[in-house]
Amino acid sequence: MPVISRFYGMVVKMFFLASEHNPPHIHVVYGEYMGIIDIRTAQMLQGDLPNKALAMIQEWTDLHKEELLKMWETQDISELPPLE
Repeated sequence: MPVISRFYGMVVKMFFLASEHNPPHIHVVYGEYMGIIDIRTAQMLQGDLPNKALAMIQEWTDLHKEELLKMWETQDISELPPLE
């Protein structure tokens, strides 16, 4: 699973397996926590990310929505800058 970004202890990844499905989403690992985030809405679809981590990943997802959707559609991964 390719890593798209890392910041504040969070690792953002995107799967490209036949089993992956819509809506377009990213996977976030933060220590023992994880979350699946809808790219279009930045809402957590599944997971248990703490509120502070979720707020940061939602801000980052909103900033990079177009690039993330393009990666989802083309499966051409590139690293994106971290949230600062």
